[in-house]
Amino acid sequence: MTDDREKGIRLVREMIPVAAADVEKGLPEGAFAHELSELSLVNVFGRLWARDGLDRRSRSLVTLGILIALGSTEELRIHFAIALQNGVTREELDEVVYHASGYLGFPAANTARIIGSEVFGDEG
Repeated sequence: MTDDREKGIRLVREMIPVAAADVEKGLPEGAFAHELSELSLVNVFGRLWARDGLDRRSRSLVTLGILIALGSTEELRIHFAIALQNGVTREELDEVVYHASGYLGFPAANTARIIGSEVFGDEG
């Protein structure tokens, strides 16, 4: 096991404990683009999230801004939960969405609001 993979596993266990076993196991051999989960584990979590330059809380805020800009709804679901695990408050998550509306427009911010509402179970 590579050092970056080990770092990635450790971070995933800490930031997404409910999904850690699935992430570690990865996609079955032969599944479409099955290596993507391993690439994420090693490169995204093991290399990027493990860097010293920003703390996890800051990385969560940056990541959310990027995902809102890209309209990456499935990743937003995961990263709203990761942000809470990394010490970002619900009120700060509200502010990220409000702030995004000024730079990305209402549709992007509203999509993030809808995803956040689903993740936090307070749809309305």
